[in-house]
Amino acid sequence: QVQLQESGPGLVKSSQTLSLTCTVSGTAMTGTYYYWTWIRQPPGKGLEYIGYITYGGNTNYSPSLDSRTSISRDTSKNQFTLQLSSVTPEDAAVYFCARGFYRDYDGRSGMYSWGKGTQVTVSS
Repeated sequence: QVQLQESGPGLVKSSQTLSLTCTVSGTAMTGTYYYWTWIRQPPGKGLEYIGYITYGGNTNYSPSLDSRTSISRDTSKNQFTLQLSSVTPEDAAVYFCARGFYRDYDGRSGMYSWGKGTQVTVSS
């Protein structure tokens, strides 16, 4: 089965860049209908969409984070990476990667194969 796993530092200093990696197993990072996605959940709050990258390298970012976000992929390693620059304590959250799905001909969509999440703390 398809599995995703987040990895990266659990503690980042304010103003520095957070770098997280999602490792995909069970499938190649190919396919027209898949969107390799980052989502986060601050403590006591709901889920927040960060952005995605497609098999072809196209990206989409949340407008609120667009200026600080970069998502890339390395298909040879079956990984995709989140970089979030200029972090503040408000960026502390559990960060998830997931496989998004959208098929235009029938409108089917969803977010599947979530990783377990990784806790990121930001020091002042």
